[in-house]
Amino acid sequence: FFFKHIIYILYFFIYFSKIFRFTRRLLMSTKLTDQEWRVKLTPEQFRILREKGTERPGTGEYNKHKEKGIYHCAGCDTPLYTSDTKFDSGCGWPAFFDAIPGALTMHEDTSFGMKRTEIMCAACGGHMGHVFYGEKYGNPKDERHCVNSVSIKFHGDKQ
Repeated sequence: FFFKHIIYILYFFIYFSKIFRFTRRLLMSTKLTDQEWRVKLTPEQFRILREKGTERPGTGEYNKHKEKGIYHCAGCDTPLYTSDTKFDSGCGWPAFFDAIPGALTMHEDTSFGMKRTEIMCAACGGHMGHVFYGEKYGNPKDERHCVNSVSIKFHGDKQ
């Protein structure tokens, strides 16, 4: 009986220490100043992630990438997309039809005289790109998450 309680107590501490580390990582990443982001990111990553820029189409390293694994935020390393949701849309940027639940926030973007939906990392607010609906690519959600390669980094299944 005594050992059973010890096991529960140990499990409790291990479980909450994992939650604490994850929460701490998320909170730390969202509290960086622009100057701290400039130190952490390359100039191109800063322009896209923090200033909502866009890379030129067809230039990103993940546009034609086909390996199995997880795509993470380049700013805070939060997992955003699985390779199972990536598809070739021919748009010139990596395209996904769905994100890992809770990984992204979305809001209406009316810049450049267009109405689009901006997608951002939920943990650090980094700009990923935009999502487009109803384009008939034949994926399960009929969505295209058009993501800047600079905004993400890939972790392969073998890592």
